[in-house]
Amino acid sequence: MITIDTTAAAKITDLYIDEKDPTIKALRVFVQGGGCSGFSYGFTWEWEKSEDDFEFPVQEDLQIFVDAASMQYLQGAIIKFKTELMGSNFVIENPNATNKCGCGSSFAV
Repeated sequence: MITIDTTAAAKITDLYIDEKDPTIKALRVFVQGGGCSGFSYGFTWEWEKSEDDFEFPVQEDLQIFVDAASMQYLQGAIIKFKTELMGSNFVIENPNATNKCGCGSSFAV
């Protein structure tokens, strides 16, 4: 299970509207190797659901997709969107991370 905070859901919806592409089905959230702590998060628009995708609703016609390999690292995570003096970004509070870099974009398990 992944939780999508209301701040993240609102920002994802705004970005989806800005794309002006009604064929987009989801925002894909994934984990890949890299970053200063070993793994990093990625986000991309998705037009098709894969067979092994987990699906989490953002709104009626928009989802978040997470592939099975990434899900093992994201289980129990909370996705938020934070706006601060120095900028704004998506933040993933990941209970599986044993260490993370200073900027929060990479983590270790």
